[in-house]
Amino acid sequence: MSVSAAGFAKTFQYADMFKEGMLCTVYLSFFTVILGFLLALVLAVMRLSNFQPLRFLAMTPDGHLREEGFLAAVGRFNPISFIATVYVEVVRATPMLVQLFIVYQVVFSKNVIDLPSVTVLGFLKLNRFLPGVVALALNSGAYLSEIIRAGIQSVDGGQTEASRSLGLTQGQTMLYIILPQAIKNILPAIGNEFVTIIKESAITYTIGVQDLMSAVKAAQAGTFLVLEPLLVVAAMYFCLTFPTSKVIAYFERRMRRGDQR
Repeated sequence: MSVSAAGFAKTFQYADMFKEGMLCTVYLSFFTVILGFLLALVLAVMRLSNFQPLRFLAMTPDGHLREEGFLAAVGRFNPISFIATVYVEVVRATPMLVQLFIVYQVVFSKNVIDLPSVTVLGFLKLNRFLPGVVALALNSGAYLSEIIRAGIQSVDGGQTEASRSLGLTQGQTMLYIILPQAIKNILPAIGNEFVTIIKESAITYTIGVQDLMSAVKAAQAGTFLVLEPLLVVAAMYFCLTFPTSKVIAYFERRMRRGDQR
């Protein structure tokens, strides 16, 4: 299988479709990052919560907490953390493609959520684009939540004690003290996840989203070429992911200037 200038010339006849595909990929990644990050924050807080509604069952008659036994385990049960943990483990243990088809064919079916077949953002079909965003966000949120949880736990506990002693509420402590330090610690991992989202968005072409891979399939069908369209789309994905990683690295250096002595 050879690569030729004539092959690239035929591929570039589909330049408009590649342009629309790149815009679609950017839109997919943008909305996925926002929704996924918000979901990840909620999941991380849920997993770190200390809600134990059955704690009274672990109390002994003299007012002490049991440390062993069935009642002690029941008393330590945290339903909020349990729900978040189950969600994260299920999402991480199942293929992205399966999750995408569940969201598209089940959640956004005519019997559950019937989306109108309207065009949004100029050329995107809402009934295909939105399920793709939701599926990507649900998947990304599970992975990001573990990153955020690790970042929150990496912040010294004395920070929380100091802020509470100054009169800050638990919510203010998390928002103004803990999260800024946690995000600084986990920024490289978050950056990697954002780059992964851009690349994983290619899977949405399987449900008819007009992204870059959809343009590749159209170019291959119209030109009977295989390699040239793939090389073009690989270069376009590189043009999206490489600058993104460099921008995140720049902000990481800026945020770490205060740590230098």
